[in-house]
Amino acid sequence: MTSEPAKLNQTWTVAEAKARLSEILRLAEEEGPQRIGVRRAFVVVPERVWQAHAPVRGPSLGQWLVDNMPRGVDLEIPRDRGSRREIPFSSGDRD
Repeated sequence: MTSEPAKLNQTWTVAEAKARLSEILRLAEEEGPQRIGVRRAFVVVPERVWQAHAPVRGPSLGQWLVDNMPRGVDLEIPRDRGSRREIPFSSGDRD
């Protein structure tokens, strides 16, 4: 391990990143994004930077399913005939 100062715009090898993770995290905070890898590249940035630039998240999967469910279509809801449990989303009538 060397004690040489980090270079700006340096791309760290994975081995260097493993050995110098604390330094990479500090540099990401102080100097900006740090790149790791050559063939498969990764970028380390502070969470506050990520949150500021991350795309706005859409609705949850459950909300998306409710919003996009087919309307006006009679869907057959299969059930286990041995169960006495109520079926969610059904009209409540039982066979």
